[in-house]
Amino acid sequence: MDDVSQNRLKWKCRRGLLELDLVLQDFVERHLQEQDEYSLNELLDLQDVDLWAIVSGRSEEFDPKFRGIVARLRAV
Repeated sequence: MDDVSQNRLKWKCRRGLLELDLVLQDFVERHLQEQDEYSLNELLDLQDVDLWAIVSGRSEEFDPKFRGIVARLRAV
């Protein structure tokens, strides 16, 4: 992933919920793999409360294609 794409993704990870912001920023900085870019971009289109429910493990209501990246986000 080039620097411009990574910077755009970092900017999109800035959210209204501090907890979500911290998890996403850490994930992008330390755990992001190139194949994650598309999936993460799609997940970031969700509302903060819905995304936090998924990342925190309180919701399993997400497309199965996101299982891998959700599991890795939950591990952060």
